[in-house]
Amino acid sequence: MPNLLGETSGLMAFVRTVEAGSFSAAARDLNTTPSAVSKSVARLEKKIGTRLFLRSTRALTLTQDGQLFFERVAPLLRELDSSDEAIRSQAVPSGRLRISMPGELAPLLLPGLFDRFATTYPDLHLDIGLTDRFVDLIREDYDVVLRVGDPALGDLIVRHLADLPMAVVASPRFLKSWGMPGSAEALADVPFARFMSGGIVTPLRLADGRTVIPSGRVDCDSGAALIYAARSGLGAAYLLRCLVARELNDGILLDLAPEIALPKLPFNALHAFGRTVPLRVKLFCDFMAGEAKVIAAI
Repeated sequence: MPNLLGETSGLMAFVRTVEAGSFSAAARDLNTTPSAVSKSVARLEKKIGTRLFLRSTRALTLTQDGQLFFERVAPLLRELDSSDEAIRSQAVPSGRLRISMPGELAPLLLPGLFDRFATTYPDLHLDIGLTDRFVDLIREDYDVVLRVGDPALGDLIVRHLADLPMAVVASPRFLKSWGMPGSAEALADVPFARFMSGGIVTPLRLADGRTVIPSGRVDCDSGAALIYAARSGLGAAYLLRCLVARELNDGILLDLAPEIALPKLPFNALHAFGRTVPLRVKLFCDFMAGEAKVIAAI
């Protein structure tokens, strides 16, 4: 591999083209022209001796070599881009902070984020996406993502924020019909409103490592839908306890398995900045660690 220390402009053009999806979009981000971006990428391809993109009049597609190159180069450029901010650790954070978080947790996390964090750091521009899918942090250009569950393996940096308790809940009407399951095994006979993603039903996990694949006639792809189904008596639901704390407190939903040990799920912040974490990301993660402990105790 040739020395690429003198190819910063070409590397930036390549990475931004991949992230933005076209030479034109990358040019807008880099404040230059599509022609300049295309020429920079072409020079980079000539330098390393391989095609990074397949070009046509309608599409721009990464080659296999281009994908491998992007996965190696993008994190390095992110770290380089943020290094000056890390050195100025006492500076006031500014610029864009792009965040992805689960939609179900947004009502618990956004009030503090907007009322306290945003007020404390007025020079930050917050760009927030709410989705339960696992976004491609690098390709979709997120600074940090918040996710519940074991993180996927890879080069991302994982900061553990808290462990969130789970619960099996049902309506009083459902409980009258089905009664309280006396054991973990009995849960297998209880109809559930099930969480399904990509055609796969999420199993009910027990603290001892066993799993139960619930049966039921209602399948949902969001926690909010599961809560409504459970409230309507259509089945039990396996959810983060913090999502149904109000319903449990008001008696709208009941804990169906108070004596059955359920595991807690890790709540993490993930980013791709390596050891050189921008101040804006560090401060956000510190703030979210405090918020996570609050919702874990609900």
